[in-house]
Amino acid sequence: MQKFTKCTRLAILLLFVLVSFGSTQVFAQTTTISGKVTEESTKETLVGVNIVVKGRVVGTITDLDGNFTLRVNQAPPLTLVFSMIGFTTQEITINESNVSNLQVILKEASILGQEIVVSASRVEESVLESPVTIERMDIISIREAPQPSFYDALNNMKGVEMSTQSLTFKSFNTRGFNANGNVRTVQLIDGMDNQAPGLNFSVGNIAGISELDLEYLELLPGAASALYGPNAINGILLMNSKNPFQYQGFSAQVKTGIMDEGQRTNPTTGFYDFAARYATAFSDKVALKVNVNYIRADDWQANDFRDQSLLNGSSIEGGNRQNNPGYNGVNTYGDETNVNMQSVANSLVGAGLLPSAALPLVPSTFVSRTGYMERDLADYNTESLKLNAALHWRINDRVEAIFQGNYGAGTTVYTGADRYSITGFNIGQYKAELRGANWFLRAYTTQERSGDSYAVGIAAQGINEAWKTSQQWFGEYVGAFVGARSQGADENTAHTAARAFADQGRYLPGSPQFNQALQDVRSRPIPGNAQGVGALFVDKTNLYHLEGSYTFKDIKFADFVVGANYRNYQLNSEGTLFALDDDGNEFNIREYGGYAQGSKKLIQDKLKLTASVRYDKNENFQGQWSPRVSAVYTANKIHNFRLSYQTGFRIPTTQDQYIDLLTPQARLIGGLPLFRERYNFTGNPPYALSTVSEFGAGVAGLLQPNVDPGVLQTAITRATAIVLQQVGAGLIPPDQAPAAIQALVPQLVPVVASEENLDKLVPYEFTEFKPEIVKSYEFGYKGLLFDNKLLVDGYYYYNRFENFIGGQILVQDASAAGEAGPNPITGLNLIGVGPGGRNIFSMPVNRKEIIKTYGWALGLDYQLPKGYTLGGNVSYNKLANIEDLQGFQPAFNTPEYRTNLTFGNRNINNKNIGFAVAWRWQDQFVWQSSFVSPIVSTQQLSVMPAFSSLDAQVSYKVKKIKSIIKLGGQNLFNSSGYRQAWGNPTVGTTYFVSITFDEFLN
Repeated sequence: MQKFTKCTRLAILLLFVLVSFGSTQVFAQTTTISGKVTEESTKETLVGVNIVVKGRVVGTITDLDGNFTLRVNQAPPLTLVFSMIGFTTQEITINESNVSNLQVILKEASILGQEIVVSASRVEESVLESPVTIERMDIISIREAPQPSFYDALNNMKGVEMSTQSLTFKSFNTRGFNANGNVRTVQLIDGMDNQAPGLNFSVGNIAGISELDLEYLELLPGAASALYGPNAINGILLMNSKNPFQYQGFSAQVKTGIMDEGQRTNPTTGFYDFAARYATAFSDKVALKVNVNYIRADDWQANDFRDQSLLNGSSIEGGNRQNNPGYNGVNTYGDETNVNMQSVANSLVGAGLLPSAALPLVPSTFVSRTGYMERDLADYNTESLKLNAALHWRINDRVEAIFQGNYGAGTTVYTGADRYSITGFNIGQYKAELRGANWFLRAYTTQERSGDSYAVGIAAQGINEAWKTSQQWFGEYVGAFVGARSQGADENTAHTAARAFADQGRYLPGSPQFNQALQDVRSRPIPGNAQGVGALFVDKTNLYHLEGSYTFKDIKFADFVVGANYRNYQLNSEGTLFALDDDGNEFNIREYGGYAQGSKKLIQDKLKLTASVRYDKNENFQGQWSPRVSAVYTANKIHNFRLSYQTGFRIPTTQDQYIDLLTPQARLIGGLPLFRERYNFTGNPPYALSTVSEFGAGVAGLLQPNVDPGVLQTAITRATAIVLQQVGAGLIPPDQAPAAIQALVPQLVPVVASEENLDKLVPYEFTEFKPEIVKSYEFGYKGLLFDNKLLVDGYYYYNRFENFIGGQILVQDASAAGEAGPNPITGLNLIGVGPGGRNIFSMPVNRKEIIKTYGWALGLDYQLPKGYTLGGNVSYNKLANIEDLQGFQPAFNTPEYRTNLTFGNRNINNKNIGFAVAWRWQDQFVWQSSFVSPIVSTQQLSVMPAFSSLDAQVSYKVKKIKSIIKLGGQNLFNSSGYRQAWGNPTVGTTYFVSITFDEFLN
């Protein structure tokens, strides 16, 4: 913290130096410029046209009559830039003769391929000449999107895929390795990293930006670490809000509609969305804006009840509670708790609660507790509140100061290793920034508070334990099973009877006992205390960030940009989520980095070469270099060919580093060396799940369907020797020896089978934990054809991942036997049938294998006559070398093919009527995640079916009241809905209507 305070002081000092430097023009001559802006074809005045002095921050907008007045601390000549979405930008030189009554005419025109972007190189450039591919949405495309929100409209972009975890929580991704809560993509809002710092991913748009305040967004698929730092390894989304100087007045939007999906508790429910924005310039020096956005709805529900346990020979499609005693439904919880019946039976025999003669009646079958459905546990009353305020102060014509606060709070559901009911969650982001025409210095903090959020699976486990402990429940189950079998019942009948007996008096959903138990477990932090299991997720982590960038204007032979940043994570879970140090405190994580970029145009400005390099250092890992080189060649002013090589890297997340959390499936631990010492991995080595599974298969092969004769004979011989020794010692009467041998043989059989397979048990070998690296090669083309009516944008990429971070399931003997290394008892404990139990850990590790991916995408946008537009895109992504990964499943989680088609017209025949239609389709693919019992499989293989979706809207502009009315529907004609990830809810159909009022609406 001391280091951060020192850096803060230095930053403040630098701010004052820059302000002082920028203030040298304060006493220059003041020039007042006035005029009017009209539209070429209609001759109507244009309201809200943005007017800035080229190369400076000073500017204004046209008023409700199209007039403007601008005061500049500079003598003519100077250049004014007039711009407005949907019109051709004009630059006009101002001299002594035209400072007053300036008449400016803007021409409405297609801006297809003409946008100016800054995200690709941190300098202004044409989107056609960008060294990387860029997807973009401006004010008009946001307003005309046929989806309920702009965030949903990301689906229309080339190569973009979504994971919908709830109505308000969606994660975007590009180029493979999709995930819920995606840590391989970065989301920036006005330059601020929008991640929840304790989670290291953006919580969709819950704590994001209001649609009314969004000016534009730009998405860069693929690696972007060279300029944006760690974790932008799969893509970066930049969202910029409206400047209150340029977008003034009052605007409001009311949106409501119906959500429909047949499997929900109430299939058809309403949703409500209200937003308002007000901005005003008190003078040409100071402007203020405020925003509010509130959403309320009954959320989509997760109702997938297929069996994902794969225990006892079940299958995902065919397993159920009736045919699999170890059933673990995808969206049922509490049934993750399971044991092997033989293990319970051995314990009962040892405690004298079950006769040894009963052991042959107990099969080596896994049994799980009876679970609860998600709809009975999660809070589906979705809410989202976003508040924003910003004060802009133009200190002079060259420097603008921005003080901004964003606050977001909400209730939603998130899918991780568990399903998390995010209740009362909130994030505050607070920024102070100085900005010039070619530089900025920014300081901000992100304050995350988890509120009353809780893990749904753990909550179900806690309810079960509050009613009846698992030890008691499994004991009753096995006892009742043995009783039923003794009376002649077959195994299926005995399992039914045993569950009915053990479940007598179980808390039923909605009952006072159930509600009280749920409230109790929700109020206790994970993992709980003496009073019981805890499911409350506590996270109060803060992030502090300093950043600056400078573009050199006076260097003639090339363009140069430099920048640097410093970041500090202050972990705070009150000891529930993250590990503690030796003093009982949670850790801080410090990072810093810097970059430099140069670009040069050659061959009569047809060839643009760009090179950049970045260095980043996290205190827990070695420093990382991220170079990028690119070349863009422009032929005939319309064909743009680009070639680039760049690297990206991902620093392990705060949880990958320091998590220490016990869940129903496993104990989640970080990958840093301190955990190896904390859990005695040296003295009692853990074993990789693949090793344990191979060992377990070997044991099962000797025991099922019939005991191997050699194993049985060895067990009989050993049992005889043991009993005869006990007879000789006078411990057993000679006449009881045959019965004792018969009782001992079933206990020795698995021990002998374990001995036969001990060579398969190899302790896991740990390696250094490192950041993940990608090396990316890309070739692309972008061009305007057929008299600038057809925009073609395509690319091919090839990625090579090193030190890929993936989950590793480790199994450790929970008894002292494990400290002796591999032995028969340890082996039985590892597979869950031994007397000593097992510890299951899930931790991130670096894979030794090189992971290779490649893909391509092609987009076409065509301007038809009379304002109609037709667009389409297709993308392809492939994991290239799965056969070389030795069984490792890297969770690529991406369909090979994905396509979109769009058609629309924003103003049909100038009648103020517009429409838009978007159809998308994606292929089926395999989703892999930790959202399953890890002892069954490290990466659950589950097919997500192919689906298509049709979205449409029609709008009408009512100029008299300066409003737009829009009627639309999302996922029309798809009555069964769709799921985008394993464990996630089914997304149904949404019908919506909205009315948007804008005081400056043209």
